[in-house]
Order: sequence, then C-alpha cells, then structure tokens
Amino acid sequence: MLISCNNIATTKEEGSSTSEILNTETLAEISISQLTLHPNEGLLYQNEKPFTGIAVSKYPNGIPSEKVTYLNGIKNGLQTKWFADGIKSFETTYTNGKRNGTSTTWWKNGKLRSQGSYTNGIAQGTHEQWYISGAPFKKLSLVNGKEEGLQQSWRENGKIYNNYEAKNGRIFGLKRANLCFQLEDGVITTTAR
Repeated sequence: MLISCNNIATTKEEGSSTSEILNTETLAEISISQLTLHPNEGLLYQNEKPFTGIAVSKYPNGIPSEKVTYLNGIKNGLQTKWFADGIKSFETTYTNGKRNGTSTTWWKNGKLRSQGSYTNGIAQGTHEQWYISGAPFKKLSLVNGKEEGLQQSWRENGKIYNNYEAKNGRIFGLKRANLCFQLEDGVITTTAR
C-alpha cells in the first residue's frame, strides 16, 4: 500500500512496520548554516521544528561539499560528498538514521576507494578497498559487523599480505603471510607450500 502527501510516501506491507520514503526531487535544499543540531536529541532542526529536506554544505567556490537528506530531523535517504573540484568522494543511504544499502567512496582521481553494504547500520557481506592506482587493497567478509570467512589484503604491488579465515571470532591462518590453514566443515586442515 502506498499513501503520499507533502513529499513523503508511506509504505506498509503486510507484517511489516511503516517506513517513510522521501521524494527528493521536490524537497527543499537548505544550507546547513540555517539548521541547528540539538545534541541531546540527535536531531537537526529548522525554525525549532525537526528538519525534513536536504541539508547542503558548500565549498567557498560554490560547489557542494555535502548533501544529506533528512526526515523529521534524522538522516533518511541519500548522503553524498564531493571534493572541492566537484568529483564525488562518498555516497551512502540512510534509513531512520542508520546506514542501509551500499556505501561507496572514491579517490580524487575518480577510481573506487571502498565499497560495502550495511543493514540497519551494521556492516554486512563483502567490503572491498582499493589503492589509488585501482589495485585491490582489502577484501573482507563480514557478518553482523564482524569478520567471518576469508579475509584478504594485498600490497600495492599485488602480493598478498593477509590471507586468513575467520570463524566464530577466531582466526585460522596467519596475518602478513600466505594462508596455510583451511577450514573444512569446521575442522582445520593444513596445506603444503
């Protein structure tokens, strides 16, 4: 079911709680300098009311440095940051003040710097990082924000630096070395080098 008014669409599916999705095309963009953070509540206000809209910060040259979508004073929607030359540096999405979905960062040269997914503010799944050259730096597998499964990192020359498996909070293998232990159905096995 979808009900819409005042630039806010409310959705409710059977067995779920109500969530609000903002139509950012019609939201007002307001300078962050016109807004007030109430730290005790953790809410952003405009004229003594929780802010709904897009808060914008700009560099002295007029290029936006950051845009954040808010609903009732809480981050809810897209957050984007840019370098002073207008190249995008960061993008993520919030739901009720928590990261949800893919978060991505870029180097100033436009190449990917990092990418990973979040659910209710907790890191989940594969999180990757790259050197400024574009070469892989890290590949982490996360479950509920904790390492679980194969974890790898490389030096910029491509040589593997970390290569281990994490299971139930324990690390199998060596950091700063090649993987010498593997888990098969929870049992440690060694591999010949």
